Amino acid sequence: MTKQYILNLETSKIELRFSKEEYQALTTDEKKTLRRAYIFAGSRSAWVSRSTKNHYSAIQAAKQLGFSDAGKTGERLSYAEEVERQVEKAEVRTERYEKYADNAEKRAEGLQSEWTEARKDWSFVTQPNINSSRGRAFTNRRQRILDRYTKGFEEYRKSAYFRDKAETAEQTASMGKFKNRSYLSNRIEESNKIIREYERRIVQAEETQNDSHIETLLEKMEYELEKLAYLHNKLDEIGGVQFNKDNLKVGFRVKIRGSWKTVVKANPKTVEVKSDVVPYTLKYTYAEIQDMEIPGGWKEEERETVNPFEVNDIVVRTTIGSNTIIYAYQVVKKTNKSVTIKPIFVENNIPQINNFKIGLQERRAVKQDRNNSFVVNHDDWYLYKYNSAV
Repeated sequence: MTKQYILNLETSKIELRFSKEEYQALTTDEKKTLRRAYIFAGSRSAWVSRSTKNHYSAIQAAKQLGFSDAGKTGERLSYAEEVERQVEKAEVRTERYEKYADNAEKRAEGLQSEWTEARKDWSFVTQPNINSSRGRAFTNRRQRILDRYTKGFEEYRKSAYFRDKAETAEQTASMGKFKNRSYLSNRIEESNKIIREYERRIVQAEETQNDSHIETLLEKMEYELEKLAYLHNKLDEIGGVQFNKDNLKVGFRVKIRGSWKTVVKANPKTVEVKSDVVPYTLKYTYAEIQDMEIPGGWKEEERETVNPFEVNDIVVRTTIGSNTIIYAYQVVKKTNKSVTIKPIFVENNIPQINNFKIGLQERRAVKQDRNNSFVVNHDDWYLYKYNSAV
């Protein structure tokens, strides 16, 4: 019978199944390969992958062990269903760890009770060892009581360990992280970044007409969109992010992580502040701001916004240390603070104006880099204006 691996959509894990004879027939190296990528799940009577997202290593290990692809099984859980399942499991873990801790504490008390009672008689503790049958018997008995007392400390340590585990599980069960603005804001930003990456990959897959890859990417993006909606809902439940670049100005005072700081710059996604105790500026997300106040006598600085980019300008990203163009974009719209760009083709290291790729337009902020050159902010990279003379 052909051995096959499956992707369980419900758990997002690869599953392998061995008969007892097949597993025992594996060589030592094959068992090491199996355990590196998989862990045995008794509840499923199967070896399940340690990975949940990138299954490349798990699939390679399965192929090395003689398994072929049997496709998918089950139905994918939504992000909300995944969270609900995590909460249920955490509640069970909390109860289990608390029981372990109680049992360890009872064992400790039992082990130490005899010594606790015996040491009330000081002569029992201080009596010297006597080299006679009765003396040796007493000494041995006292030593056994003391050994049990010492062992009791180990049980107390186990109890403390399980209390910590129970507390961690209880935090998961209470969904505390979904009541934290900073956590939710960071996860939303991560999710938006992942969605943009999937959009780019889908465009590339469409260009190569890779239908199976497109289907996989669409499934992943659907999940990420569900996750994003869930995170936004949780953020709305706690009042959302209260501060942003529109209601914070240079010179305002903000309270972050329990201390007050002065706003130096309000960026689209972060605020730069100056602390009273350090000479340099610090950067935080708006979600981390706990409170805000306007100092007495504050006046807003008048600054003229200048956007030097024009419609049809070309902006590019090049490799580090050379002028080789990796990506090129054409400006199709502009405002005082931003531009809307669309990807274009590059041939022989020359951007092809008006030769647009299939893809979405992107609105990006215009800012200045460390050399005060104007750039288009594109995720973690800067796009610079193309100069054909270079």
